[in-house]
Amino acid sequence: MGGPPIFCLWGGFAMDLNGLLETTVAGMGYELVAVERPGSGRLLRIYIDKAGGINVDDCAAVSHQVSRVLDVENVRYDRLEVSSPGLDRLLKEERDFVRFAGQRARVKMRVAVDGQRNFVGVVREAGAGRLQLEVDGKVLSLELGNVETARLVPNI
Repeated sequence: MGGPPIFCLWGGFAMDLNGLLETTVAGMGYELVAVERPGSGRLLRIYIDKAGGINVDDCAAVSHQVSRVLDVENVRYDRLEVSSPGLDRLLKEERDFVRFAGQRARVKMRVAVDGQRNFVGVVREAGAGRLQLEVDGKVLSLELGNVETARLVPNI
């Protein structure tokens, strides 16, 4: 699930930017939710999370540390944005579905399941590569490898 890894050319070899950011952010006690390099790649946007949520001070601390690491690693970018994943948080990994069990999610499948690709329901559980999603009182067992995108549905 999620997009393809982002690579940067550095010193004649490809460096996994996602891996570098994951290591840096995890070392600070945060979870790297997503990395985006839209357009020409001059903007680098990262989304972080932690138990209890993210505040402005968290974003500032991560921004400061990541910018230092990127400078040392000679990764080129014009602007760095660090943000919380928002109320409609992206769910990518099995652990995300486990963490947010009991909450509503919008799930889009790569390949249709029973003639349908889009589902909105309550995440019941996840494990062994499968997601149990309750939709209209019926629990569907969906293959996590077939999930194209999944996001929490904000409870407003």
